[in-house]
Amino acid sequence: MTQAVTKRRRALLVAASALYAWGVWWMTLRPSIYDADTASVLDAVVRALRSWPPTGWVTLDLVEFVANVALFVPLGMLVIAWRGRWWHGILIAVVVSTAIETIQLLFLPTRVADVRDLVANTTGATLGIALALRVRAFTAST
Repeated sequence: MTQAVTKRRRALLVAASALYAWGVWWMTLRPSIYDADTASVLDAVVRALRSWPPTGWVTLDLVEFVANVALFVPLGMLVIAWRGRWWHGILIAVVVSTAIETIQLLFLPTRVADVRDLVANTTGATLGIALALRVRAFTAST
């Protein structure tokens, strides 16, 4: 890689990492994630899904779990993009998720700290790592 390409890649990674960090902060460390409008829309969507037999098994807890998984997929991808090892991504996900849940428990009484969030977040980062490694392997073979 030329020096210009390396600088551009690093600048993009810094920007993506900063934007991602801000997004995680915004989603996890505000006093409440839902305003009244968001909560009513989310409730309506879950009610609609539950009323249709093929998706009757969908619950708000499941939607929140999947959202937590999705929230941490980019973390795993970023760790690999920064040339970190796979286990760095898992370790970072556990540490960041534990910090978020601890802050929610100690300082945000309107939020619920839950070990399931730690599991979902770590699962998401692991999926992001796997995806990034597959993309890297695919691009290296072409």
